[in-house]
Amino acid sequence: MAERRRHRILMVSDFFYPNFGGVENHIYYLSQCLLKLGHKVVVMTHAYGNRSGVRYMTGGLKVYYVPWKPFLMQNTLPTFYGTLPIIRNILIRENISLVHGHQAFSTLCHEALMHARTMGYKVVFTDHSLYGFADVGSIHMNKVLQFTLADVSQAICVSHTSKENTVLRSGLPPAKVFVIPNAVDTAMFKPAPERPSVNEIVIVVISRLVYRKGADLLVEVIPEVCRIFPNVRFIVGGDGPKRVRLEEMREKHSLQDRVEMLGAVPHARVRSVLISGHIFLNSSLTEAFCIAILEAASCGLLTVSTRVLPDDMVVLAEPDPSDMVQAIKKAISILPEINAQAMHNRMKKLYNWHDVAKRTEIVYDRALKCANQSLLERLSRYLSCGAWAGKLFCVVMIIDFLFWRLLQLWQPAEDIEAVPDIVLSHGEDERNVAELKVSSEDHGLR
Repeated sequence: MAERRRHRILMVSDFFYPNFGGVENHIYYLSQCLLKLGHKVVVMTHAYGNRSGVRYMTGGLKVYYVPWKPFLMQNTLPTFYGTLPIIRNILIRENISLVHGHQAFSTLCHEALMHARTMGYKVVFTDHSLYGFADVGSIHMNKVLQFTLADVSQAICVSHTSKENTVLRSGLPPAKVFVIPNAVDTAMFKPAPERPSVNEIVIVVISRLVYRKGADLLVEVIPEVCRIFPNVRFIVGGDGPKRVRLEEMREKHSLQDRVEMLGAVPHARVRSVLISGHIFLNSSLTEAFCIAILEAASCGLLTVSTRVLPDDMVVLAEPDPSDMVQAIKKAISILPEINAQAMHNRMKKLYNWHDVAKRTEIVYDRALKCANQSLLERLSRYLSCGAWAGKLFCVVMIIDFLFWRLLQLWQPAEDIEAVPDIVLSHGEDERNVAELKVSSEDHGLR
């Protein structure tokens, strides 16, 4: 059997800890599992407040918080070429072999993939969201995505729906796009030792309160469900511009004692909120793959949502108030049949981060087998992006290539010091911690 190839991966996105969200969790857990598989993983993101420079996380995960401040919605200001010197420095210092960018919203991701391809690195892109085709914002984003993916080695989507959406938006050949779902840390999201009483049924909603997440649907669904079922109570966690509408709905229908508004919920508290309920309600209008649904199912909650889980774990509903009310009715009727621990055990097998890492490893292997191409061969791909856009993209890439050559003359790669690899196995890590405890105890005795 052939020996597994060790990759040296740079994960790039504007979205990472200490910010919390689906993309942040995905990058963190995937990186941890890749480290356990023996690969080197480095993360690059922008500075968060006073968190700037190099930091280390669990398992020896190295994070570069580059000194760029967020401009809008945790995204850095697009600079095209401003990030090239620091990205080149990191790639050479860490001896990176492959760059993996996350999320189409992230400007840092787009710029890193562009510069990495200019320097001849293989790149992989993961799309975590769905986008439309008609509004101005979606048209602009789709054209940016087409530019980035025109020269990408391989792409990953988190669901088959997301793959169809990405292929249509970017024009990427479907053979280059792999589907690898999200997963959940089932050790962190366990059912409650004792299930809450069904005398009072609690429906939990944890989501950003924005239009895309279906907050307007909740405004119509909650009063109707409370009218039909007097023993139902709602817990709503999350914040956003639509929170005002939910507060107004609660006042209008006098539901202050039946609708609890928690505001923003820290990730460490999500499980404690979930295990206090029986049903998890996801009202998103568009969702590539909702990690919150997996977390809820892992805690043993029956879910009312779109099709992500097996049919016996989820009650499907159209994004329509009356249909969602009917789905909640059905969910309440089958609650006595739900075995929370059995659901948790199934989630362990269905959605596992170690499985995600192994499948991602296969994508990396394929990306590194892609043939190297000259600048002229790459420019032909950009020309196919549109009559005017194609020519503009070619100009952008030519300038990037010239800037890179200038940097090579100004600071040759040989002058950039490579950093040594620090790889600790799980056993060595525990041993070092134990030695540290013993030495501190000895110091205290003296």
